[in-house]
Amino acid sequence: MKKIVITGSNGLLGQTLTNLLLEENEKYKVIGFSRGLNRSGRNDFEFVSIDITDKDLLFEELNKYKPDVIVNTAAMTNVDACEENKAACDVLNIETVKYLKEYSEINNTHLVHISTDFIFDGKDGPYKETDAPNPLSYYGLSKLKSENILTTSKIDFTILRTILVYGKVYDMTRNNIVLWVKKSLEEKKEITIVNDQFRMPTYVNDLALACRIAIDKKSIGVFNISSNKLLSIYEIAQQVAEVFELDKNLIKPISTKALNQKALRPPVTGFDLTKTNAELNFYPESFKEDLQRFKEKLA
Repeated sequence: MKKIVITGSNGLLGQTLTNLLLEENEKYKVIGFSRGLNRSGRNDFEFVSIDITDKDLLFEELNKYKPDVIVNTAAMTNVDACEENKAACDVLNIETVKYLKEYSEINNTHLVHISTDFIFDGKDGPYKETDAPNPLSYYGLSKLKSENILTTSKIDFTILRTILVYGKVYDMTRNNIVLWVKKSLEEKKEITIVNDQFRMPTYVNDLALACRIAIDKKSIGVFNISSNKLLSIYEIAQQVAEVFELDKNLIKPISTKALNQKALRPPVTGFDLTKTNAELNFYPESFKEDLQRFKEKLA
């Protein structure tokens, strides 16, 4: 039985991965690390209420469980907040990864870490795993630095890069693009969506599955995880309207420039999934197909 610590177990990916691994509870012992109370709505796994940015406390708790694998889903992901509060971003996105790397070195632990398309400048996406990063935002820079901590280490690491993760879990504190568009249109609100940024959104169930594959195969290195078709964010919103049978006319296009956001966004990201297909034997579908699955799950 593999012992797996999930940091950020209260988050969207954390809860989804916990649920997925507990489906095979004879294979995995799951330990959730997160701030505050357990928000997963289930009590059939061990939960540790912890501030993982406290290195001594983190090591103390990890030493109690001696996990075979740590999946680090904890991060500061609000791009504008990272731009405004670089110190807080550094602590969670960089320093904590250093601690996890140090622990993994000492204890020979496999560390699975989540990264982002925002390490790229978006000038020539879709990107392969080997393409040169050039982040435009502090968030992107922090995630690139976290990657570098692992890629220059001697530990067994897996980095899963992902894009615009969406889905729904038991108790959510943060929104995501699909739920926001869906709720806005259900409430008959007009919304403005950028039409000059292009992405391949990621269904959280797929990202959790990729984590499990990486754990089982002990896949070492960097892998891209997203849906398989590049869409503008405006098209993404349009497809949400179509799948959930809501009014597309409420969605109005806007340019990135007009939004005047604190942090720069890469115009065109998206991923080349060749390596993911070949090495993880994982074949993501289109956003529309994923949305259909998500709709069925919500029902």
